[in-house]
Amino acid sequence: MSDLVRISLDAEVCIGVGQCELLEPTVFVLDDDEGISMLVGSAHLVPERAELVVNRCPSGAIRIAEDASPMGLESTQIPDG
Repeated sequence: MSDLVRISLDAEVCIGVGQCELLEPTVFVLDDDEGISMLVGSAHLVPERAELVVNRCPSGAIRIAEDASPMGLESTQIPDG
């Protein structure tokens, strides 16, 4: 997994547009009840795709995480199902 970067999602900043889910449906899901996006699984992407998702997020809620841990405190994430 060394060629991948981890995505971080700040649920308090997310406005629920769903652009992230359209771009990466295996990493993001828009929660209809909460109206915000959530991370699914490990939230790892190749750097080019991660940068695309970060740049397309209208609220700036998505970032490339600084650390390599699978889940940061600032992330809202649901487990693999």
